[in-house]
Amino acid sequence: MNFQSNYSLKNLNTFGIDAKAKSFTEVNSEDELKAVLQNEKAKQNRILPLGGGSNMLFTQDFEGLVIQNSIQGLEIIEQSEKEAIIEVGGGENWHEFVLKTLENNWGGLENLSLIPGTVGASPIQNIGAYGVELKDTFVSLRAMEITTGEIREFTHQECNFGYRESIFKTDLKGKYIITKVTFRLTHSNHNTNISYGAISQVLKEWEVEAPTVQDISRAVISIRESKLPNPTEIGNCGSFFKNPEIPEAEFEKVKANFPNIVSYPASKSGFIKVPAGWLIEQCGWKGKKVGNVGTFPKQALVIINLGNATGEEAKNFAMEIRKSVWNKFGIEINPEVNLIE
Repeated sequence: MNFQSNYSLKNLNTFGIDAKAKSFTEVNSEDELKAVLQNEKAKQNRILPLGGGSNMLFTQDFEGLVIQNSIQGLEIIEQSEKEAIIEVGGGENWHEFVLKTLENNWGGLENLSLIPGTVGASPIQNIGAYGVELKDTFVSLRAMEITTGEIREFTHQECNFGYRESIFKTDLKGKYIITKVTFRLTHSNHNTNISYGAISQVLKEWEVEAPTVQDISRAVISIRESKLPNPTEIGNCGSFFKNPEIPEAEFEKVKANFPNIVSYPASKSGFIKVPAGWLIEQCGWKGKKVGNVGTFPKQALVIINLGNATGEEAKNFAMEIRKSVWNKFGIEINPEVNLIE
């Protein structure tokens, strides 16, 4: 194992924050990870698992050990004419993994194309887009307990998935590192979803009447590229805030004052989902710049690094947005991004 001190994380987080880790190492297998966790450096320091660095904001240097999960691999556990069960290494790039599933004509993840990050990070916040969530195809995962180095398998039920939530963001936050994830994907008679967002519109423009899972992926990629910044060109963490889900009675009160409010059905019965991007835009933040940070001109939900922004700058900017939404609508929006403080 190779530990490096005072290690720059600038190229390992998509916002491009020049934070430094007191100590850093990379692991390529469960055995390597266990050896690292049993080392004195791990036992004496706070530990931060790192995947693609796409859903986190470093507000300062990290005074502990950063472990980059680079565990690769894709294994077919079971395959039939109808479905395939596959196990994937936690360090695999998420989008590249989705493309591999499409090459094999496996369906279920096409709507989640071009989401940044790694496979191991995907269950933590139950990633989702265009009417599909990770939990829809998830079977189980393997994770290593940080304090003991023991492997535990978590079933779908044990993960307690919710809207951008899982047990790894609540009761077990910071206690496990996800090493492998297992999915159940269709191999024929794909249950496709083109009703959400602009997917059906794009397919219509392309004159695609019977879309394949590959067509849907291409449409999703086209939509995302048209309205979201490429983190390799403009530093960002993707959607900074979760879409709030509020009780129907509360929504009706807001709607009485703002008749044009946009809404969708929520994941919980008796609740309504309101797009955070719409709320932020109504407060005048779309395309606004303050110092080295701003919101993306095409999507108010995305906070961008305009140059040499610090994590503290970005955090303060986000909290001002949050405050103004509360003051105008009485709706609380919470970060989807993990603030590393």
